[in-house]
Amino acid sequence: MLNLEPGLIVSCQAPVDSPLHDPDIIAAMAQAAANNGAVGVRIDTPIHIQAVRKKVKLPIIGLWKQVIAGSEVYITPQFHHAVAVAEAGADIIAIDATTRKRPGNEKLIDIINRIHQELHKPVMADVDTFDAAKLAVEAGADIVGTTLFGYTSETKKFTPPGWELLTQIVKKLDTFVICEGGISSPTEAKKALDLGANAVVVGTAITGIDLQVQAYKTALNC
Repeated sequence: MLNLEPGLIVSCQAPVDSPLHDPDIIAAMAQAAANNGAVGVRIDTPIHIQAVRKKVKLPIIGLWKQVIAGSEVYITPQFHHAVAVAEAGADIIAIDATTRKRPGNEKLIDIINRIHQELHKPVMADVDTFDAAKLAVEAGADIVGTTLFGYTSETKKFTPPGWELLTQIVKKLDTFVICEGGISSPTEAKKALDLGANAVVVGTAITGIDLQVQAYKTALNC
């Protein structure tokens, strides 16, 4: 059962070489998001999910980024990664749902089915194209997010947010839709909801201190 309300979901993550990449700090970010009206949080890696679970009652969209040789798929790429995310306390499991080859030749439909049947968790399909979104819904995904638009070889020439992709998914697919990727202001977040998204994920613009400081430094040329 999907227990996620419409609204703002905050992605609480940090680069692995950042001092913010600490379970307690990630949990504090999630607490701040919860205290100020977020309807959910998106958290990477089991140890961070565990820390957040101790501090907040909001739904956690959990994932585990893993770089595996021979595959471009890195967001919860295999079923055993989904198991670790679920055991850490995530309410929803986010997985790469692009059409790219998965490690170990695992199939998207099999991973979704096993998450449902063995872990009893809803699945968020992170997609890059409408075709991927359609296939994910047909495979049983509970949520579709525009997360990977602009980040795959097929879409790298585009810059998120994926407004057109979002509009296509909303109009043509019967699913809970999340706009994620490139949302940099409250105005853009509102636009996503106006276009029909059920919820919007904001990460760097809220919690990405490292990238935000770098951007300001570059703009100021100092």
